[in-house]
Order: sequence, then C-alpha cells, then structure tokens
Amino acid sequence: MNYVYSSPIGTLHIKCSDKFLYGISIITEKSGISDMACHDITEKNADKYPPIVKETRQWLDSYFSGNIPPDIPPVRLEGTTFQKHVWNILLGIPYGATTTYKDIATAVASTRNRESMSAQAVGQAVGHNPIGIIIPCHRVIGSDGSLTGYAWGTDKKKWLLQHEAQTLASGRK
Repeated sequence: MNYVYSSPIGTLHIKCSDKFLYGISIITEKSGISDMACHDITEKNADKYPPIVKETRQWLDSYFSGNIPPDIPPVRLEGTTFQKHVWNILLGIPYGATTTYKDIATAVASTRNRESMSAQAVGQAVGHNPIGIIIPCHRVIGSDGSLTGYAWGTDKKKWLLQHEAQTLASGRK
C-alpha cells in the first residue's frame, strides 16, 4: 500500500503492508512517484487506515513536532545481509548524535572478524536504506565532519540534524 505524508522537508512516500513498514522516501520529480496514487495520511480521516499506518504517522508527527519519537513502527527490511547489518547499526545511533562511515565500517569489520571494512561499501549500504528518517541514515557523516552522501540531498540532511539538535537543546523528550 502506498501513502504520502506532508513533512517540513517535502512529501514523503510511505510503503507498507498491513503489518510492516517497508519504505519511506521523499517524492521528487526524479523519483517517478506520484502522490496522486497514494492515500494522504496527514488527513484527519487517516484513522481508517491499518494500524501500521497510524503508528508510522504518530512516529513522524512526533519527530517533526520536535519530540524524540517513541519506538519505531514494525519494519521489514529487504536487502542483503550486509545492508541489513549496516541498517541495524544505524538504528543504534542515538537521536541527535552522529557517527561516521568509517566508524560503522570499523564496527562491521569487528563483528565479522575482519581487520578492516571499506567505508565506501558502508556508504553504499547507507545510501540504499529503504526507510529514511526512521532508520536514521542522515546521522552518518564524513570523517571530516562533512555532510556527505545523502540520497535526499545534503540540504535535507542538514535540516534533519539541526532539527534534532534543536529538539535536544529545548529539553523536549
């Protein structure tokens, strides 16, 4: 099922089944997704949709309202074993914090009993994260602190990081 959610960074495309969230992406001209074919869950009558849609909406409403969201909705990750490993590491990045591609590569190498792992391979996996924002790939930065490599554009990454920093600074939970 396909839904849309109007957010401060643009219209989000949400893909889910009756039980699991499969994807959140941003609708752009290049994405080839039309919001006309999707149900708008920001409408007041969105309660008629399955529970997973309500949970996803509540999570996004909380996040964009400047609160630290509750637990994530049930997700079903589809990707390679390596990608899923990286995405699970992303889930462990605390709200408002950042880590580097190199740090993730080091963590992956450690769990796989390898001396090293390519930060570029990690970057590819991060870039294929199917559930943007909820799986916080925007919290991964370059080793030099730069806002490199964000599929939705570095302007969106910067907005999300600043949003989280402001939430923490305000003392909201």
